[in-house]
Amino acid sequence: MAIAIGVSVAVSVPAGAVANGQDAEDGAYPFAVKLLMTDIPNPDGSTRDSACSGALIDRQWVITAGHCFHDVNGNPVSGPTPYTTTAIVGRTDDADVDKGHEVAAVEVRQSPVNDVALARLAEPIDDVTPLALRAAPPSAGETLVLAGWGKTSADATGPASHLQVGEVRVHEVQETTATVTGSWPSPDTSACASDSGAPYFEHRAGVDALVSVEKGGPACPHSQPETTSRVDIIADWIHDQTR
Repeated sequence: MAIAIGVSVAVSVPAGAVANGQDAEDGAYPFAVKLLMTDIPNPDGSTRDSACSGALIDRQWVITAGHCFHDVNGNPVSGPTPYTTTAIVGRTDDADVDKGHEVAAVEVRQSPVNDVALARLAEPIDDVTPLALRAAPPSAGETLVLAGWGKTSADATGPASHLQVGEVRVHEVQETTATVTGSWPSPDTSACASDSGAPYFEHRAGVDALVSVEKGGPACPHSQPETTSRVDIIADWIHDQTR
């Protein structure tokens, strides 16, 4: 399914969540990816379904959290996708089935230094502009946008049906990670379950650049520091994998 997507970045007024975020306006942030995983094996022989978030950073590659792809014991893995994974790209709401793309993720490559993975799509996407990587590291106090498909609250039964956005401020910068805290629309705007891998990006003058991806934090919503994985320190590795 392939429908051209605009690149509007406006945010609508109705509240929703990343947790305590906002509904993204239709067509906003088309590079934001919803990853749906099915039949994930459990140690007892049963299976389960799950979801993560991510971003299209190349016409055939999605960046997300490394822990989204793992073996039966929870260890991150590279190679063929370990379970059926569908990437939904260029769609703001699940109901808009005539928009965007649904493409299988067929291969995973794990970052050698932090909790980041690249997922190769079965076919390229040519009508969505990939999210650029920012070369500069994050800095304390700067504002970033978070766009994710995670749950809207800790007790929600599944990922959001509409792309959620919010703003955060960088709290501290570590060697491979950066922590962030909620800023807009609320101090407890925060990532939630299934937001793993969601992009945190700089948005200036209509230009977006990826700074980090969601790693983990306290139960949502919360106003405490949330941990994200920096992409500037692995930019060369990402370019090597995707060229």
